[in-house]
Amino acid sequence: MTAAGVLAACSNSNTGSSSSKQVMNTATSNEISTLDSSKYGDTTSSEALQNSMEGLYHFDKNNRAKLAGATRVKVSNGNRVHTYNLRKNVKWSNGDPITAQDYVTGWRRTVDPKNSSLDSDSYAIIKNGTKITQGKAKVNSLGIKALGKYRLQVTLANPIPYLPEILEGAQFYPQDTKVVNKLGSKYGTSSRNLVYNGPFTVKGWTGSNLKWTLQKSNTYWNKKSVKLDKVNMQVIQTTSTGVNLFRSGSLDYAPLSSDFVKQYQNNKDYHSQVTPTNGYMTFDLKRKTTGNVHVRRAISQAINKKQLVATVLHAGRPANGIVASNFITDKSTGNDYRKDAGDMVTYNVKNACKEWKIALELLTSDIDDAKRVGEFIQSDLMRNLPGLTINGRSIPLKSRLSNTTNHNYDFVYGTWQPSYEDPLDFLTVGGLFNLEQDYRNRNFWHQIDLVHSTYANDPKQRLQALINAERQMIQRDAFATPLYQAGASYLLKPNVQGFKLSPYGNVAYYWNVKMK
Repeated sequence: MTAAGVLAACSNSNTGSSSSKQVMNTATSNEISTLDSSKYGDTTSSEALQNSMEGLYHFDKNNRAKLAGATRVKVSNGNRVHTYNLRKNVKWSNGDPITAQDYVTGWRRTVDPKNSSLDSDSYAIIKNGTKITQGKAKVNSLGIKALGKYRLQVTLANPIPYLPEILEGAQFYPQDTKVVNKLGSKYGTSSRNLVYNGPFTVKGWTGSNLKWTLQKSNTYWNKKSVKLDKVNMQVIQTTSTGVNLFRSGSLDYAPLSSDFVKQYQNNKDYHSQVTPTNGYMTFDLKRKTTGNVHVRRAISQAINKKQLVATVLHAGRPANGIVASNFITDKSTGNDYRKDAGDMVTYNVKNACKEWKIALELLTSDIDDAKRVGEFIQSDLMRNLPGLTINGRSIPLKSRLSNTTNHNYDFVYGTWQPSYEDPLDFLTVGGLFNLEQDYRNRNFWHQIDLVHSTYANDPKQRLQALINAERQMIQRDAFATPLYQAGASYLLKPNVQGFKLSPYGNVAYYWNVKMK
């Protein structure tokens, strides 16, 4: 959210009418694009879906994935086949029963290339998922099968330890088969053109308006646990407007951008958490200068990441590895992955500093926070590496993505939000531009192959292979430079209890909220 002005760091004592009723008033930064879980690709749509729909798993109040749409799972065939017993006597908001076929319908629609799902790559974990998205296999060959009305079989491409976390995502939600067939292309285009199976139903979204409501569902199987009757949502695109409405008592929750954090960090209504979203840089290996590993290593060690977080971002923490800390607990050791793997690259000007006579271009998007981070990197590197000249180029995000795809950059700054709790998401997707195309290190890809195959059911060996892969890519080859883990900061009224952001820090969960 972009700041439009500066406000005093004080809050109004008025908590609004929501204190006397189970009604919460909140802000979001963008409008809903669609409520079709096969076609969404933005945070606001994801937030609406995650509060109104539910899959096989659901995050609990501690942000752990627990069985939800299913009551039991049986694992067989070397952890590749998962058979779920679904909840019986549960219904969609229109009264239809929720069946195994509804999961088959939803998953097949999402993986079908004709629907152009932005999340279809998530189906690489499911048997034939990648072949289907590439048009090399039929949609009905996907590894999902209804064994009966309330029995569902899922077959994986390879055994994975993070299945519950990834199946919690909106791209794996069921879809009422009858409604999909009836509505066709209109499915999910407005709140009326959808039926719901989650804690809330969406009301009042016409397809383009900037206000809507989350209404407590009367058909949700666990409705007794949902305390809120209603959540009033409105799109507020500038932080200053949201803060004004919060101070006046019109909002109970308002997100903050980094330039407001310093003002409000001592306010009683201020909250902040470190997320697994990474800020990082990658290099164009095809260019002469950035194709030199010594140049990349020097740059990776010459940025004061602590100062970047403290003076520019005001929230989050420095990152010395590409895999986030305090996010992934390894099953073989019980430790945080980052603790087992250790630091891959730290701030060390003495090691980095050599005689420089180099000019480089740093590419960023033109969003305010991105430009400020880019300016810090530019200044820090030119101060610490004598002879280095960096020219910054800030362009719209869509253009930045296009330029990186077309190798029109020396090095580029961006952020990445993971979609599941496993180092693989950071090491093989992770916003690492042109990774498969440009990064040819045999040891790295061998370690990744071991993770997928030989060590898939061996947690200790799998962990070591992941660490080996990260060390090769980040420490030895400096293909990417980790900078920081982002912080999510917001204002929240004190009478709001049980409010949570998702484990990824991107969407708000309302099903455990109670207004005191």
